[in-house]
This record gives sequence, C-alpha cells and structure tokens, in this order.
Amino acid sequence: MKKIHIATLLATALMASASAHAQNYPSKPIKAIVPFAAGSATDQIGRAFVQKMSEQLGQPIIIENKAGVNGMLGADAVAKSAPDGYTLMVGTNSTNAALKSLMKKLPYDQDTAFAPIGYMGSVPLIVAVNNDVPVKNLKELVAAAKAKPTQLTFASASTSQRVSTEVLMSMSGIQMTHVPYKSGPAAMTDLIGGQVNLFTADFAVMLPQVKAGKIRGLAVTSLQRSKAIPELPTVNEALGLKDYELIAYFAMFAPAGTPADVIAKLNKALNAAAADKEILEKFSAIGFETSPGTPEALAQRNKAETAKWAKAIREAKIEAE
Repeated sequence: MKKIHIATLLATALMASASAHAQNYPSKPIKAIVPFAAGSATDQIGRAFVQKMSEQLGQPIIIENKAGVNGMLGADAVAKSAPDGYTLMVGTNSTNAALKSLMKKLPYDQDTAFAPIGYMGSVPLIVAVNNDVPVKNLKELVAAAKAKPTQLTFASASTSQRVSTEVLMSMSGIQMTHVPYKSGPAAMTDLIGGQVNLFTADFAVMLPQVKAGKIRGLAVTSLQRSKAIPELPTVNEALGLKDYELIAYFAMFAPAGTPADVIAKLNKALNAAAADKEILEKFSAIGFETSPGTPEALAQRNKAETAKWAKAIREAKIEAE
C-alpha cells in the first residue's frame, strides 16, 4: 500500500509540475529550427510567422537555419531536443511527409518523433529553365529531352523540388540528369549561370528571377494557374495531363512529448499569425495560401501527405538513398 501511495504522490507531483510549466510558458526565448537555408521559402515564411507568434507569446523566437539532406539534419536536431516547448521546427512536406520514402533509414521515427502544432500554408512551384536552353514551353522541353536523353540537367535542394521534377519526367517519359544542391538559392545561382538547365522550386525562390527575365518560367505545379503569374500554364495544361500536382507546404512542430497545454498556446499564436493581414499581403505574391487549424488537423493532413508523397516517389521510381 505504501509503495502505491508513494507512486501516486509522485505522479501527482509530476502533473502539477507540468501544469505549472505550461502556465508559466514561455518564460524565456524560444528557438525555431528551419531545416533549410536562409533565403528559402521555408526560411522567409518561418521568419514572418515567428515574429508574429513572439508578439502573441511575449517572448522572442529565434530562427536557427540547419540545412542539409532535404531537411533531415534540422529535423533530427528537433526530434532529439527536450520536449519543453523551447525548441520548435518549421517543417515541410520534405521533413514530415516525403523523407520517409526518400531515405533508407532516418535517425528518428518520422511518424512519432514530432508533436504537430499547426499548419501554416502552401505554395506552388515553378518549372523554369536557363535562358540559353532553346525551348519556349514545356512541350518543347519534353521534345528536347526525348531527342537527347540524360543530356539535360535539373537541380534540386529539397524533396518537393526533386520529386516534382522526377514525377514530371516519369509522366512525360523523359530522362534528365539530377544535380543535387544544399540550398535553393545556390541552385538558382547555377540555373541563372547555366551550370544546370532546369530547376523546379517555390515561388519565393523562382518568381523574382522569372519576373526579372533572368530565367524562363515554363509552368506551375498546382492544379490551377497562379494569380501571381497567370501567364504561366499549369503542367497539366502544358502537357495535356490530368493528375499532375505537387506543391510545397509548411507547418510547425515540436518534439514528441511536449505538454498539450504548451502545444495549445503555440497553436493559438500560430493561427493568429496565419490570419494576420500583413503576412497574407506579404506572401500572396508568391502564391502562399494559409489554412489555420488544430494540431489534430495537421496530424491528419500529415498522414495523408505522407501517403501521397510515398505514391509519387514510388511511381517516379526514385530509389531511397
């Protein structure tokens, strides 16, 4: 009886401690890891969101960029952090949906390592080529690639960038040579310089360069044309396809085991940021669409996206590394 009584007291004390922690949270600055390079869409959107969240929470949120292996390095750091609400991750379809199918082994369990906080939004991608590539549209690109298999090169620095191009190749029956990069901005530099022929990336990286005439946009990867650049057709329109759609999404996560009350506070602050007019106006030009919701809604979305990306990767015959 005495042992049971002591165990009950310990459990009660732990619950009281956790409750007090949640009530006082946050009592110090928070770190948010962006698993991609500075200047990427994940970085730009993440910084805007955490600034608004910090205003709600009353503590600064400091961004730390930890890029590498399609976001795996940053995700691993978050997965192994203390579940106290002071280390967060600006996750994406790379870190929280596709990596599981792209890697033979992850240093964490993608399905159980993270506690969903909330969905931030999504952006479509633009398929673009270097200005010296002698094609004016996607049909001409496919014809050129079929005429000279594997001679055209494509860049990627994230899962969405790579898989979007690999699926496009699979659906159109062409072969190009993959050139991996550590960051989207680095890949863009080489696309402009002609070191690679093609790059498919989010509007944040692509749109300014397309608008400036430094590269040639061919199509967008969403089901509908983008209001930000309506002259570009969708991949489906350009090639007469029906089922091509690959977009990048962004969401916030904490390490698994983070107290529910802490998650609730973070979710409230995140949803306030997602509804903020300044953020909506700032990123509308890159096709960003927000969708505030609960942690449970993000968990369900993540499950569906993981299955979707697994199917896309399997059908594109991308081998796990």
